Amino acid sequence: MPPTQDDITRVKQSFEDLRPYLEPTSVHFYEALFKRAPELRELFREDLKGQGMRFMNTLGLILADMEHPEDSTIDYAELGRLHTTLGIRQSHFVPMEDALIESLADKLGDALTPELEDAWRRAYKAFSAKLIEAGDIPA
Repeated sequence: MPPTQDDITRVKQSFEDLRPYLEPTSVHFYEALFKRAPELRELFREDLKGQGMRFMNTLGLILADMEHPEDSTIDYAELGRLHTTLGIRQSHFVPMEDALIESLADKLGDALTPELEDAWRRAYKAFSAKLIEAGDIPA
């Protein structure tokens, strides 16, 4: 099920609530990801702070794009190709989703209600599907 406009609004607001904590949240994301999929560690550079901040910045752009898709500034094909050159496969998006949710829960605490988590999961599935398709990310 695709995210609703209400989902997107709630997800964007919770992302804004995270802004003061983007760096620790981004580092937590990669730690959680590598715990779930240790084979992915070799695909990323040593500087997880820098990598993580790029991830969070891109996530912010994607959320803005979801709210106003007619004014998209994201080249999903290019972004998908970049992920492919890193060695990312479609199957890697599952542990990424779970790592993202764990990171959100770590920083948002009780504010990450089951409803907000579901909204984040719907949003994540929508933008990862778009990235996979546009970037022709292999299975």
